[in-house]
Amino acid sequence: MTTQEFIDAIKGMTVLELNDLVKACEEEFGVSAAAGVVVAAAGAAGSVRVEAGAAGKVFKVEASVGQALKAGDTVVILEAMKMEIPVVAPQDGTVASIDVAVGDPVEAGALLATLN
Repeated sequence: MTTQEFIDAIKGMTVLELNDLVKACEEEFGVSAAAGVVVAAAGAAGSVRVEAGAAGKVFKVEASVGQALKAGDTVVILEAMKMEIPVVAPQDGTVASIDVAVGDPVEAGALLATLN
């Protein structure tokens, strides 16, 4: 595979697929430098950020990329202090990216998803 073919393949991946790729590279090679790939790809996502209001763990992802949402629709459910906390769309839009997976730990203010 040429370098350009590899880059083209990465361009076609979703943010979740890129995240999985980065994790696999980090585990395989014992490095964390690959994380920049996810940051670069996330920049191409939607302009409306859906962020965690509190630290916790991703309990459930309710929305999917391409799904139309209304303001107040649940995007992700976090688990914190044995409570399920819905994180909702701040405005109407279409899901551009889901940036977390079930089981991921998140800090308050962490990017969970983006909307267009």
